[in-house]
Amino acid sequence: MDSGFIGKIEKAKRYAEERDRIQLTSFEASFDGENNTHTVTYRDGQWQCTCNYFQAKGICAHTMGMEMILEGMVQPLEDATI
Repeated sequence: MDSGFIGKIEKAKRYAEERDRIQLTSFEASFDGENNTHTVTYRDGQWQCTCNYFQAKGICAHTMGMEMILEGMVQPLEDATI
């Protein structure tokens, strides 16, 4: 491996440890729930999920779980009807 590439690998490792450098603005994920597979999306600070609970309450285990996984990389959930 050339020294330039080795430097990039080291930089990537540092970035991976410094998660506060990353702010996700949008993504879509397939979430295998206990009963069904749901689509969870995050766009411009807003969560969406295809599960019935999210449709009724604006929050669900799928979006909360994703927020926990991505802590510090997405805006916290707000305005949910719990």
